[in-house]
Amino acid sequence: MREVTGSRHDVVKGYCAACGAMVSRRFRPGPNGRPEATCPRCGSLERHRFLSLLLGSLSPELRDLDTVVEIAPSRQSKVLLDRLDARRRISLDVGHDSRDVDALACLTNLPLRDGSVDLLVCYHVLEHVPDDGAAMREIARVLSPRGIALLEVPIKVGVATEEDPSASPEERLRRFGQVDHVRWYGDDFDTRLADAGLASVRVTPPALVGESAVRWFRLMPHEVVWVVHPGQGSPSPLLPGDTGAGLGAAFDAVLADLATAQGRLARERDRAARLVAQRDRLRARLAAEQARRAAGVLTRLRRVVPL
Repeated sequence: MREVTGSRHDVVKGYCAACGAMVSRRFRPGPNGRPEATCPRCGSLERHRFLSLLLGSLSPELRDLDTVVEIAPSRQSKVLLDRLDARRRISLDVGHDSRDVDALACLTNLPLRDGSVDLLVCYHVLEHVPDDGAAMREIARVLSPRGIALLEVPIKVGVATEEDPSASPEERLRRFGQVDHVRWYGDDFDTRLADAGLASVRVTPPALVGESAVRWFRLMPHEVVWVVHPGQGSPSPLLPGDTGAGLGAAFDAVLADLATAQGRLARERDRAARLVAQRDRLRARLAAEQARRAAGVLTRLRRVVPL
């Protein structure tokens, strides 16, 4: 998208999928100073905007929901999940911070019936849990046969999971990035899910909406969300080359048309600015000429009539 400087029209526009609005102001930095991460209207981060797009893509599977559960909710994600109009919305957390939740509970011992949850959202929680295998088995237990879990964890590609629940806070910060993290997941995360009875597929923003739309929606291209179902295999339709690829092609076409329209608009604005400058120059010349003529008339009058 085009970017110049000097007026309110010059900020690169984007679309926030979390609040559903075109944003003309510059996106603010996010955690750790990450550039253009925070929507200036609703405060959403990249993961919230990607969650909104992911929920939209999964909408055929998210009709007539009975129970939706979110672990460690955020203000922005709560709004997104409320839009699903589930008959029951439950938010859970262990209570280490001031988040407003429906109940205090640990992910390794969820106060939910077997097979009772149609959608479970658990972002950046498993890396905090010492026994993540027990947490994954709990997720598998509470998901209904049609249930879906959306999971997100910090991951390093090309290596195995590194973990040490007994590490000191200082060691955790050095090895895992935060004092309350006990691991950094690697390529075996999918295997861990399978061992707990969960079938999973990885979804990234480029795979879902295409490369061109990643910038437009202010997403992180390397973000990974696991779409998880109870059972074995990879049943999600959101695989590269399937639903996601078609959606990406549609976004690419729309954004190409938008870029063309913005180019035309920018050229017309430049032309209008040149015309305004030309008008101002002509007005200045006219004013100078009128002043010169008025001065000449006054001089002639002085010669004829003593003032």
